[in-house]
Amino acid sequence: MAEPTNGRGALLAGGLAAILASTCCLGPLVLLMLGVSGAWIANLTALEPFRPYFIGATVLALVVAYRQIFRPVAACRPGEVCAVPHVRTTYKALFGLVVVLLAIALSYPFVAPYFY
Repeated sequence: MAEPTNGRGALLAGGLAAILASTCCLGPLVLLMLGVSGAWIANLTALEPFRPYFIGATVLALVVAYRQIFRPVAACRPGEVCAVPHVRTTYKALFGLVVVLLAIALSYPFVAPYFY
């Protein structure tokens, strides 16, 4: 029997894609704040050409997660995780938190010049 799907996998994939999308800009700043320096930090910019693909993967994963998390309760069978009100509320809150964090990570390259 197949395991019922939930939005957790799509949510994790979206978070990973957003982190990869912001690695070229956010990564060096975080490393510098931690005291790591050196010419090799410039190698992180090699991911910049792939940023649009990572952003697309992020949006796609968030759409899939949204559809799984915010689907009607009637679509859930009794005994499934999505039928438990407390779990649904927790998933919705975590989804909102992830969306806010991803928006910050994805907008970082646009606001980074104001911090230098």
